[in-house]
Amino acid sequence: MHTLDELLHPITPDRFFAEFHGRKPLHIPAGDGVGKQALLDWDGFNSLLNQSSIWTAQSLKLVRDTVAVTPDQYCRHVQTQSGHVMRPDPAKVAVFLAAGASLIAGDAQELTPRLANLSAMLGRAFAASIGVNLYCSFKGVRAFGTHYDLHDVFALQVEGEKVWRLYENRAENPVDFPPDTPETRRWLEQSRGGVMTEVRMRPGDVLYLPRGWYHDALAQNGASLHATFSVTPLYGRIIFSLLEQAAMQDPAFRAYMPPAAMDGGRPLQAHLADLGQRLAHLAALPAFRDEVAMTQERLIPRPARFGLPQQMALTAYRPTGLRGPNFIGPAAHAMHWALSQPDFAIEELIAQFDFVAEADIRAAVDQAERAGALKRF
Repeated sequence: MHTLDELLHPITPDRFFAEFHGRKPLHIPAGDGVGKQALLDWDGFNSLLNQSSIWTAQSLKLVRDTVAVTPDQYCRHVQTQSGHVMRPDPAKVAVFLAAGASLIAGDAQELTPRLANLSAMLGRAFAASIGVNLYCSFKGVRAFGTHYDLHDVFALQVEGEKVWRLYENRAENPVDFPPDTPETRRWLEQSRGGVMTEVRMRPGDVLYLPRGWYHDALAQNGASLHATFSVTPLYGRIIFSLLEQAAMQDPAFRAYMPPAAMDGGRPLQAHLADLGQRLAHLAALPAFRDEVAMTQERLIPRPARFGLPQQMALTAYRPTGLRGPNFIGPAAHAMHWALSQPDFAIEELIAQFDFVAEADIRAAVDQAERAGALKRF
C-alpha cells in the first residue's frame, strides 16, 4: 500500500478527514480483492522472529493476563561485538506463548518493505512519526486491560480474528500516561464509560482509533496477528523549544529580569508583557512556520533504497562566488550550506538536508545555476 486511498478503500481520504480523523473510530472491512492482509503473514512474522540478533528486551516483549513478563524470565545475556545485551531466548519465548502469553514485536516499521512503505506513506499523509508494533495473541487471552493511546492508531488485522471493544469515553488529547498501578487500572475501568461498540477484526480489516479512545481487545478462534501503526504528529509543546532557539537571538530575551519586589512589580510585569509580544511576533513569522515545517519533515520515515552493487552517480557543483538568488522557505537552509562549500554534490545536499523536500532543493540548485552562482564540474 503506497497511498492513503489504498489503505482506506472504499472510504475516500476526503471523507476520512471530514468525518473521522481526530473525531471518532472507523472500521473498514477488507471487502473483496483488497488484499490488505498481504502486509504480513505467519511465515513472514516467523522469519522476522527467527532473526534473533535484531531483538532485545526493549523491542520484543511478552504480556500475560495484562501483566508484562519481566525480561529476566524470557531473555538471556548475550555477548555481542557491541557488548552485552539482554536478548529474548526463542525457547523461553515459545514456552510463554504456549502458556497463553501474548507477544509484542516493536519498532517493526522498517523490518519489511511493505511495513516501511506503509509507514512512510502514513508519515507523509499526517506529517507524523510512525511506529509499528506486531501483536501475536491467542484465543481467550487479553494482553492489555482497558487503556487509551497517546497517538492515533491504524490497526491492520493480517491473520486470525480479534474483537476490539470500544468504549464511550475518550481522554482529551493525552500526552502522558498515568503510572501503571492497580489504582490507575481501576480508574481506567471506571472512567471508560459503557461499551460503544464491538468490532470483529478479520484478515484485511483496518481499524482507526483517534488518540485517547478507550479500548481493549481479545483474540478469537485461535491465534491472531495484527499490526498497529502509531501516528504521532507534532503538538503545541514543540513550539516552546523552537521559540527558545529563535528568541535567544534577540538581546531582550538575554536581558536580566527586574526584581519582582521593585516598584510593586510593575517593571517585571512590563518586561514580561514585552517578551510575550516579542514571542507572538516570532511565532507569526513565515520563517518560524518554516522551522515547524522542517521539524515535521524530520519525523517522516524514509525507507532504505539500497541497490548495491550499483553506485550512485554524483552531480558535482562548485560556487562561483557570485551572489545567489534570494531563497525563501526551508530550501534557503540547504542553499546557505551549499554556497558556503568549496564544492558539493546535489545528492549529498539532498542527503544532508533530508528535512527539505527534494524537489525544492533541486529547484533551488537549478535556480542558482541559472543565476551563475553555481556551476557543474
